[in-house]
Amino acid sequence: MSKPKVLVARAIFPETIERLAQHFEVESNQADEAWSKAGLIERLQGKAGVFTTGSERIDAELLDACPDLKICANMAVGYNNFDTDAMTARGVLGTNAPDVLTETTADFGFALLMATARRIAESEHFLRAGRWQKWAYDMFSGSDIHGSTLGIIGMGRIGQGIARRGAHGFGMKVIYHNRSRLDAALEAECKASYVGKEELLKTADHVVLVVPYTPASHHTIGAAEIALMKPTATLINIARGGIVDDAALALALKERRIAAAGLDVFEGEPKVHPDLLTVPNVVLTPHIASATVPTRKAMADLAVDNLVGYLVKGQPLTPVNPAVLAKN
Repeated sequence: MSKPKVLVARAIFPETIERLAQHFEVESNQADEAWSKAGLIERLQGKAGVFTTGSERIDAELLDACPDLKICANMAVGYNNFDTDAMTARGVLGTNAPDVLTETTADFGFALLMATARRIAESEHFLRAGRWQKWAYDMFSGSDIHGSTLGIIGMGRIGQGIARRGAHGFGMKVIYHNRSRLDAALEAECKASYVGKEELLKTADHVVLVVPYTPASHHTIGAAEIALMKPTATLINIARGGIVDDAALALALKERRIAAAGLDVFEGEPKVHPDLLTVPNVVLTPHIASATVPTRKAMADLAVDNLVGYLVKGQPLTPVNPAVLAKN
């Protein structure tokens, strides 16, 4: 019996390809070419599955052109690249890679917060440019982290991880806003108090965004929300591009209406709003919050497990549109 065919849309660990090849006929993209939508559709012909990385858009047009496709396995916890309604309507399963990146991403979120609050990138650029000639009492004075108020918007697993780091490691007062309130035991574990979004923005010294991207969460932070924040506050986005209005943020940073921002994600990435590149009080990183070798391997392994689980065993591990399973 011939093996099902799968496509790996981006370059990935060689051992990931080897694992897939045990079960499937694999076409890979180890050259890491940036395929157009038409190019992706062409390569998906006859494929039962596709290994995606979060940047490949799976929508109705693509699905209609790829009738053999049964599963799209994202090597990411977010799946805003999937039109899940269109996928469900056409009986195509989507899966993601939750849990395995939680602690690593929370580590990075806190690292980005610290780098932003303490002006680490800004001061390093100053030093590298040969501008450090003498010490000054106010040179790159930033914001304290210990004992400050940490506001988290989006209190899923990653948000909870950041809350624990802040409360237990740095003695921060943690407040959060979420679509639904955590149960009392989780709140106690995170030492976190639920507040409204407006109160959080007005109160927090450091605001961290960890919400999934949906049309409803588009520009969760825009000009009006930034206007509520303290002029000494910092804003950290490790969620998804589009959660923040990058143009409004760049202007607020330029005018020093908030102290600083740290961004790992951007609207329209890998493009970055040009105004963000001109302000010194922002730390910019290229979507690397989960980027440790062990974590990225675990993410890839989970995507493989989902492909094997569904196409070979009929039991995917982390479906995002489980209604497809009921249909089948």
